[in-house]
Amino acid sequence: MSQPTTTQADRKQAKPEKNRPATLPVPGDSAVAGVLADVLDGPYAEAKNKLRPLLNDASFLPPVEGSLDELRAANLEKVKAVAASGEIQPSFSPLNGGEGKVTAGVTSLELIAQVNNSVCIKSGVQFGLWGGAIDALGTERHVKFAQGAMDLSMLGCFAMTEMGHGSNVQHVETTATFDPETQEFIINSPTPSSKKAYIGNAARDGRWAAVFAQLYTPDSEESRGVHCFIVRIREEDGTDAPGVTTSDHGHKGGLLGVDNGMIMFDHVRIPRENLLNRFADVTEDGTYVSPIENPNRRFFTMLGTLVRGRMGVGASAAGATRAGLALAVKYANVRRQFEAGDESKEARLIDYRQHRRRLLIPLAKSYALMTFQNAILQRFQNQIDAQFAGDWDPARPTKEQDRAGREMETLAAIFKATASTHANSTLQTCREACGGAGYMSENLLTTFRADVDIFTTFEGDDTILRQLAGKNLLTAYGWEAASWSPFDIAKHVASNVGDILARRSGIAAGIETISDRVTGTGSLFEADTQLRILQYREEQVLESLVRRVQSARKMDRAEAAKVIDRAQDHLLAMADAYGDRMLLQSMIEAEGQLEEGSTARAVFEQVRDLFALNAIVEHADWYQEHGALSAGRSKAAKAAVNDLVDSLGPWSETLVDAFKIPQVVLDRPMMTNGGTDLS
Repeated sequence: MSQPTTTQADRKQAKPEKNRPATLPVPGDSAVAGVLADVLDGPYAEAKNKLRPLLNDASFLPPVEGSLDELRAANLEKVKAVAASGEIQPSFSPLNGGEGKVTAGVTSLELIAQVNNSVCIKSGVQFGLWGGAIDALGTERHVKFAQGAMDLSMLGCFAMTEMGHGSNVQHVETTATFDPETQEFIINSPTPSSKKAYIGNAARDGRWAAVFAQLYTPDSEESRGVHCFIVRIREEDGTDAPGVTTSDHGHKGGLLGVDNGMIMFDHVRIPRENLLNRFADVTEDGTYVSPIENPNRRFFTMLGTLVRGRMGVGASAAGATRAGLALAVKYANVRRQFEAGDESKEARLIDYRQHRRRLLIPLAKSYALMTFQNAILQRFQNQIDAQFAGDWDPARPTKEQDRAGREMETLAAIFKATASTHANSTLQTCREACGGAGYMSENLLTTFRADVDIFTTFEGDDTILRQLAGKNLLTAYGWEAASWSPFDIAKHVASNVGDILARRSGIAAGIETISDRVTGTGSLFEADTQLRILQYREEQVLESLVRRVQSARKMDRAEAAKVIDRAQDHLLAMADAYGDRMLLQSMIEAEGQLEEGSTARAVFEQVRDLFALNAIVEHADWYQEHGALSAGRSKAAKAAVNDLVDSLGPWSETLVDAFKIPQVVLDRPMMTNGGTDLS
């Protein structure tokens, strides 16, 4: 695309922007929060509203006192209540008694995270990881296990990570060796570093585990790659199963209701049928069979379960963040501090611009993340629906489906990384914005902050997920590229420069023409101008990255690896720029659902402006270095951010009311002073 242009006059001085923020009406229309909530809930409003009454119960709030065992026992009871509601089980496939609505699982976790993240994560482990692995990788012979996960009669774990291998799943050390004489797999932990570690449900409650291990069969001396097996780890009385040793990680920095532990296997025998065999199987005579010939493609097809998990973690992080923002914003509207003109009364915290900036800028990003979540969740559901309909065989996808699957992995990676990083920074800000009150456990902010800390590193470290996304963008999403060496990447880039630079990845069909569908004036307050500016950075960083990587095409493998390593900052910047553009794109799409000229539309537009302009301001130095924005326009963008937080300040409570946080969360002691209204 062409570079955004500036005039000589722009370079000399800042000019007032056209279409500065319109003056919003005085808040008072409570219906606006409802309209905004409908947009944020998207197509999942009905399902969410069914679960919300269950969560608006004080018994669901995270306890602040108790021993680890007491906290874990209480947490399990809450997970049982979630299971009894029946709202999360539709995420399972029809084969296993569900409805195939993966959206039900993700949105349920999102709402639970607004109240209690220990319940959220334990539910995610039980239904999304343990149950999800069986649902995604199993067949008819595993239905009883899936149904056991659904009704909690089989409490389970997702045993992938090891002490020696976390993100590098392809090289986990646990082994599964087939014995044709007994028709059993022998599960073994051959080294200390092969101990399964940080496993949710493993320390206390788990009775079963979905264990990822290197498969060895009699017809090959080499490993057949990583496969997933159902293994009993405890008897019903809680004692370790024969050959299994479990241990407790003990006290953690958060999520105290989740029993994380370690597992070791000493030649544990399991039936041949306990191999989850949707994409590969071992016959009775020990022959390995798979509909997917390429081992790398097979491995990454099996890891498709991680897309669901990353979507769930991202949604949970986003849900917890919105709860924190609602608490901090509502406190800012009642807490008074220092005189401001009227000596008879101190000003509210929200009356100070810097306080508005610290809360409303991350609030705008939370709005963007909600619209992005809705868009990619619907896309993921469409892919799942196509598989159930028989139109998409993940073992033999068409070229278009192959690319779409890789794009989905990229979108999930960016969503999870962005949401969890945003959660940590925002919840810390919310804690600080509430001063000493924010530090009191009774007001929940410290619990939310501690619980989401781990979100940045589980289900994929955020930095590694950004690298994954950048690599996918650089290599045109080919599944075969997943295992490429730096040398292979360099060769591919050198041969496909035109395709890489011309490529677009969108959420909706035809999104490439969104600039043509939005009438623009060149003002920073116009949606198409904002989109073009963010797209420009995305494209230029990609082009710069391509040039850097191309230089390795004539080098040996060792030197090529050094070039790729030195380009990692560009790889991460590429992923971040892509994420910013996709977030804005989803906001523009969601905005179109609101009635032209309505108050809700005007408010939402300003939230979108705030997100977009702050994204531009954060990279103002880059835009100036590349001649995309003059110093004058950068200054105008900074001034516009201040104008927007001033305009939205009176609407701040309406904006967080649209999050529909359960009232039991909002009824915190800090909102009153000894029972007296602080306002």
